[in-house]
Amino acid sequence: MRNNPTGRQLRLGTELRKLRDRAGLTAAEASQLLGVKPNQISNMEAGRAGVSAERVRTMACTYECSDTAHIKALVGMTGDRKRGWWEAYREILPAPLLDLAELEQHAHSLRGATTARVPGLLQTREYALEIFRQAVTELSPPDIEHRLSFRIKRQAILFREDNPTPYEAIVHEAALRMKVGGPTVARQQLQHMLDMSDRDHITLRAITFDVGAYPGSGQSIYYAHGPVPQLDTVHLDQSHGLVFLDAEAQLHKYRTLFERVEAVALDPGKTRDLIHNVMREL
Repeated sequence: MRNNPTGRQLRLGTELRKLRDRAGLTAAEASQLLGVKPNQISNMEAGRAGVSAERVRTMACTYECSDTAHIKALVGMTGDRKRGWWEAYREILPAPLLDLAELEQHAHSLRGATTARVPGLLQTREYALEIFRQAVTELSPPDIEHRLSFRIKRQAILFREDNPTPYEAIVHEAALRMKVGGPTVARQQLQHMLDMSDRDHITLRAITFDVGAYPGSGQSIYYAHGPVPQLDTVHLDQSHGLVFLDAEAQLHKYRTLFERVEAVALDPGKTRDLIHNVMREL
């Protein structure tokens, strides 16, 4: 029995509960059909108990789910039993940060839109260091070092030789012009973004001040695409902590919102021109 299930384990349990709910079955009714104790259903759906691939297939059949792609994706969530690199930070960093790294590791693609800061996956070490130094709740030097090394390790998904994660980042001009860490650090950060945007799997686009207000301008959006749309996840970094959203209505809302943000962003070529102009003005 797991005491602290990971975000991915919790998500698998949530999806199994959704299948049961769509079938119109109570936990007690499902346990009778599956030949297990009622508490086993609740433990699996809460991520506290492991679920085998065969068990997932049996549950999908019992719940009369005919979406083979969805079932295959759920089965795939049962097979990864290796400890991820982020587990070394458990008890050191907040659990939601570990869940974020796990989410990124398994995402088929990522999209993000930010207004005031460069996205974490594109930050240089010096830029990230200054961000952590300015945290509202002051961090100790060891805490800063842990968070810094963790952020840099998260970026490894963009450098994998085999199947680097496709990533689209939309950054507001305000974030490009903010001199985080001073002109030298800011210039290095902008150059790093240009270098990263040269990679085939990374798309960088900017929103200029001229656009004015636009949908979603008051928040940062991070959208992780799963193997099927049902397994997409929205990540929000809010003042009270990290939030993960996966309800169908929420996913639809943020897909639509991101499309509207994309509609007002510069294309990659004009974005590079803007960054070059900002660098010349530093």
